[in-house]
Amino acid sequence: MSGSEPMMSGNQSLCTTFTFAAFSSLAGLQSVLFVVFLVIYLFTVGGNLVIISLICVTPSLHTPMYFFLANLSFLEMCYITSVVPQTLVHLLVEAKTISVGGCAAQMYVFAILGLTECCLLAAMAYDRFTAICYPLHYTLLLGPRVCLKLAAASWTTGVVVESAQVTCIFSLPFCGTGKIQHFFCDIMPVVKLACVDTAHIEIVMFAVSVLFIMTPCLLILCSYLRILVAIVKIPSAAGRRKAFSTCSSHILVVSLFYGTALFTYLQPKTAHTPETDEATSLMYTVVTPALNPVIYTLRNKEVKEAFQRVTQRNPLRQMA
Repeated sequence: MSGSEPMMSGNQSLCTTFTFAAFSSLAGLQSVLFVVFLVIYLFTVGGNLVIISLICVTPSLHTPMYFFLANLSFLEMCYITSVVPQTLVHLLVEAKTISVGGCAAQMYVFAILGLTECCLLAAMAYDRFTAICYPLHYTLLLGPRVCLKLAAASWTTGVVVESAQVTCIFSLPFCGTGKIQHFFCDIMPVVKLACVDTAHIEIVMFAVSVLFIMTPCLLILCSYLRILVAIVKIPSAAGRRKAFSTCSSHILVVSLFYGTALFTYLQPKTAHTPETDEATSLMYTVVTPALNPVIYTLRNKEVKEAFQRVTQRNPLRQMA
């Protein structure tokens, strides 16, 4: 029996491959979507590579804030790469299929990176909280070892929690047509294909989402409440603007990421439709990673100055 054929189990056929049904209503626009997604993907990867390179080669950016930003940029590159390249291929071919093992691998990577980003954004909020509320103790409270521990804790939480959750999902039997009403192996569209009652697993998944998505979110809110109180107490308007400007980029990124994540993973199952799932997934898998480099360069004076210094030192530019 070939890998693409179903295996029989009683009266049910177990899927060994899945088929993506996303964008099927846009058959005439798939070449346009391919160009749009390719441009966004190249821009996102290139933009985040520029940010990481600038942080590495600029001594003035060797601070906790930019250490976490470099981690976030690396994570965003991996995040969009876990989804978009496969989507680009499927926009060019008629058979939009993926093996169950390949689907599991994609979900492992995507889910781990998603939860890691939640934790990393919380670490970045703590960094801003320390810098504004305890400026004299900033280097002591956020030394290199502390930063490494916070980053390691973020990655470890993502790996441990999501590995357990995805393993649980793919222990289910999948049967029927194997048609995923999505453009990648997201959690809810795949769980819908299970040929057993998934109520208990969905309850566990919802509890995990509430705990591990909302806890970092609450930590971020608490940090910014303290930051807001500290900023209000600054006597000069210029000082208040400067303090707020150091947080504005992070606030925008958090709003974009959590806005779509909360809408997607914490809404009731009955509220999920293929159209809304696809739209919100496009936001947090494609659009948000593309906006982050723009937000952290156009709104960050230090990054812009570092970019100008690096380009001015470029030998090719000097020869021209």
